This record gives sequence, structure tokens and C-alpha cells, in this order.
Amino acid sequence: MKVTIINTGGTFNKRYNPLKGKLEVPSDNIALDKILASCFNVEYEVINIVSKDSLDMTDVDRQLITDTVKNSENENIIIIHGTDTVDLTSAFLRKQISDKKIVFTGAMVPMSIDEVEATMNFSQALGFLSADVKNGIYLAMHGVVVDASKLVKDRSVGQFLIQD
Repeated sequence: MKVTIINTGGTFNKRYNPLKGKLEVPSDNIALDKILASCFNVEYEVINIVSKDSLDMTDVDRQLITDTVKNSENENIIIIHGTDTVDLTSAFLRKQISDKKIVFTGAMVPMSIDEVEATMNFSQALGFLSADVKNGIYLAMHGVVVDASKLVKDRSVGQFLIQD
């Protein structure tokens, strides 16, 4: 299987900067590279763009993500994205793209702090793409992969929940 992985930043990638005393979104793929080191049966390309907390994303960033997906030769796409506005970006893409299998994923806890959630969510996205699924835009978070419009972040409980 061939997969294009578009890394846009988000909490998944955040690392603590001791000089500034805060978590920052780096412009590298260190978090993702740790996971990919165990992916032996997948051909992948990683495209690192935007590198922002999703709360700072604009429609210009969303168009860049959309254009990157459109220009990918692969049908299978994973987009690592911040969880706060993944719903906005997935809806933005849905208006322009229908001929690919796109799975958004991310993490609510930085991989640099706890590797479990980010690794699980990415692995779910990858496993989902290896199944026989139809083209569409999906979200892989917290144990499920569903149509991206049906999984909603509930900040009151700190989880993604399926809505009808």
C-alpha cells in the first residue's frame, strides 16, 4: 500500500521548548518518524506543511492542505491535524475532494509527553486505509474511524464522541 502522510502540526507534534517555557509545534517530523520506524509493509511519503496549532489555522492553510491532497498521486492520504479545528478542515476538503480516501488523525496529548494516543490514532488511520473502504473523508480518534462529520470533540469530557 502507498500512502501520502501530510503532517500539519497540531498537538500530536508539540514539544516543550525549555527556553520559552511552553509547548510549540515544530516544523519537523520527529513524532511521526518514531511511529513510521515500525511500518514495514507500507510505502509512504511524508509532506510537512503548515506546522501550526490548529487554532491558528486559516482558510489559506486549509486551501494549502487541500491543494496538497489534490496534487498527491496517491489515493490513500493520512492528514495529521490538530484536534481543535479538524472538523473545519475536513469540511473544507469535503467541498473540493471526493476521489481519494482521506483519514484525519491527531492527538489531544503531545506524543512527546505520552506516545500512546498519537501512536494508536495514527495506527488506526493506517489500518483503516489498508481495508477495502470507499473514497471519503474520515477521522481516526479514540478507538474508531468514521466519517469525519460524525466524530465531534467534546471539550467537557476531553474526548471525541460519535454523533448521529
